[in-house]
Amino acid sequence: MDASPQQAFETFTLGIDLWWPKNHAISASPMRESVIEPFVGGRWYSKCEDGSEVTVGHVHVWEPGRRLVFSWEINAQWQADARPAYTSEVEVMFAAQSNGRTRVELEHRRFERMGAADGGKMRGDVDRGWPGLLELFAKVLAQGRQASRANG
Repeated sequence: MDASPQQAFETFTLGIDLWWPKNHAISASPMRESVIEPFVGGRWYSKCEDGSEVTVGHVHVWEPGRRLVFSWEINAQWQADARPAYTSEVEVMFAAQSNGRTRVELEHRRFERMGAADGGKMRGDVDRGWPGLLELFAKVLAQGRQASRANG
């Protein structure tokens, strides 16, 4: 991606509401906003139109410009499920490349915690979902870079 690791990290985390689709909510009420709290122990959650909040996961590693790890507290039926023995995990790494570019690598893992059937279903679902989400992220990151060049 045509951005520094710090810019990519900030767009992925603090800018998640700019690229995470509003129709990717696990709540009964429509999603109004996605938020990742910028610290270890912070929540990734959705603010809903009815005023409720739904937790997607919790931050385990917060290394700005380098690495983010969070729990994925969603079960195979796409419902919030915070049981630690059942949650999967997502790690996102941001590595500087030549010419001011950044390689972003995302690994969603620990599906075995859900059991064979549910873990297999969730792995298949996220394997199909993350590529499109990362495309949305890349588009927002590129738009932000273009805007900063135009303003700077």
